[in-house]
Amino acid sequence: MGAEAEKRESENPSSMTKAQFLAWKRHKDDHASARRAEAARKRAEDTASGTVQMNGRELFAREPWVFDNTLY
Repeated sequence: MGAEAEKRESENPSSMTKAQFLAWKRHKDDHASARRAEAARKRAEDTASGTVQMNGRELFAREPWVFDNTLY
């Protein structure tokens, strides 16, 4: 079966080996992870400076006293 796979690869030069696919996938995942981390860092920076309004989760994490219902 190995000889057949090699023959198919030589016939179709645009085919991708498993190792090439895994390297591409790892690179793609790393790039996506870096973009998400950068967006999260920018969001935290903008929220801290007050240029962007916080959502409920961020407000609860940053100022939990706002959600204290013992005052009512």
